[in-house]
Amino acid sequence: MSTLEFNEALIGMENNLHSFAMSFTRNNEDAKDLTQETMLKAITYRSYYAPQTNFKAWVFTIMRNIFINQYRRKVKSGTIFDHSQDLYLLNQPGDSLNSPIQEIAVKEISGHIDRLEEEYSVPFKMHFKGFKYKEISHKLGIPIGTVKSRIFIARKKLMEVMPEYNYSMN
Repeated sequence: MSTLEFNEALIGMENNLHSFAMSFTRNNEDAKDLTQETMLKAITYRSYYAPQTNFKAWVFTIMRNIFINQYRRKVKSGTIFDHSQDLYLLNQPGDSLNSPIQEIAVKEISGHIDRLEEEYSVPFKMHFKGFKYKEISHKLGIPIGTVKSRIFIARKKLMEVMPEYNYSMN
């Protein structure tokens, strides 16, 4: 594929790339940035494209990888997505993590976790502390499917007794 053909194919895909970026970002400006960065990276790494392979899949994979890497960077840097009205979460003072209201909430949640049957609370607490399913399975001597099931049931029971902490993923 010549440079001209490559550039024309890439420009011809711009609308498709923007639509794909919108599915990731759900924000027009972020989607435009992701599309531009993808096109730039595709041009930069043009030599890695293997002729007679699916060009569209190659470019879409570049976009997916860029998005994943950006997301991981944001998570590591502690950036949060605040979709609340007036950016309430981002405008809180830094010391609000130790506010009396939060301490009460932590005690309340901890109390509900402690009241769960041991078969549910132990795997749930381990998972919350960062243990992987496989590690919990090994330490407790139970199948990994049982670990997943018990953590799921613990979450479900906690949501039933604390409906005020439920939230919508949408």
